[in-house]
Amino acid sequence: MVVPFFGFPRIKVREAEDPRHPVHPGWPESTHGVTLADGASLRLRPLLNSDGAAWRQLRLANQQFLQPVEPTVSSTWENAHTRQAWNRTFSYLRMGAGEGSIVPMVIELEGKFVGQLTLGNIQRGVSNEGWIGYWVHSEVTGRGVAKAAVALGTDLAFQRIGLHRVTATYLPSNPASGVVLAANGFVEEGVLRRNLHIDGQWQDHIFMAQVEDDFERSCVDRLRDNGVIA
Repeated sequence: MVVPFFGFPRIKVREAEDPRHPVHPGWPESTHGVTLADGASLRLRPLLNSDGAAWRQLRLANQQFLQPVEPTVSSTWENAHTRQAWNRTFSYLRMGAGEGSIVPMVIELEGKFVGQLTLGNIQRGVSNEGWIGYWVHSEVTGRGVAKAAVALGTDLAFQRIGLHRVTATYLPSNPASGVVLAANGFVEEGVLRRNLHIDGQWQDHIFMAQVEDDFERSCVDRLRDNGVIA
């Protein structure tokens, strides 16, 4: 499938079976789908410029859940989610994706945009690592969506992007995120003191990580073994 990106040439979305791209492996690829315990299908696919309206709508609708756990916005939440703000956000993500430092993905449930998962700060060389972050529409929480999305994203990081280590952080006030990460094999490694400016103040974060050889089986396979996905 060929899709246009804002300010960039058209790019062909790749499938998981295609050879890995030499500059930005894992992008722009769609993952294999998984089936949640309730029978719904879920996958990750590349974030597109055409996702702007859905991105803005969901993030505005979920302000009460997202704003307390996300980086401080410079003005209002509404101003941070205008069409112009989306264009800036997407342009930044798309440029990073082309350079191989960011892999921005849509969490797609039954073909609908229900959140975003991003692999960022991808570094090669002696560290060969990156971080994983996500947000999910409040109306679909409690169904294993976040756990399945993180499993797909972690497998993408190890199997397709070729990372050695994936890290993640969460606020002590948001233990549910820690549960999602732990269910996917992430291990707590410590606390990052006053790590990021979140919702108007510097806040501590719990630091977690997973290394490619921690487990013999993939995240998706382990979730399937545990009944989180079918």
